[in-house]
Amino acid sequence: MGEWGAVGKILIAAGCGLIVVGLLFVLSDRIPGLSGWFGWIGKLPGDISIKRENFSFYAPLGTSLLLSLGLSLLFYLLSWLFRR
Repeated sequence: MGEWGAVGKILIAAGCGLIVVGLLFVLSDRIPGLSGWFGWIGKLPGDISIKRENFSFYAPLGTSLLLSLGLSLLFYLLSWLFRR
């Protein structure tokens, strides 16, 4: 299999993963036990939130770091899996 075949497999796997995560977010309000699982997003230590009278600023630094770490691990595992 050529080099582009492996890239195609990784893109398909990433797309399927994004569909699953998107469905979980959409259905999290409708499934009784699932809504609490996503309540931490945007409320981690390190997330900066400033609210004033006519101004609000939000920088999700902690959430971004955690998501970056998780996605890096996921892509590393996928690349390791497809190398075999």
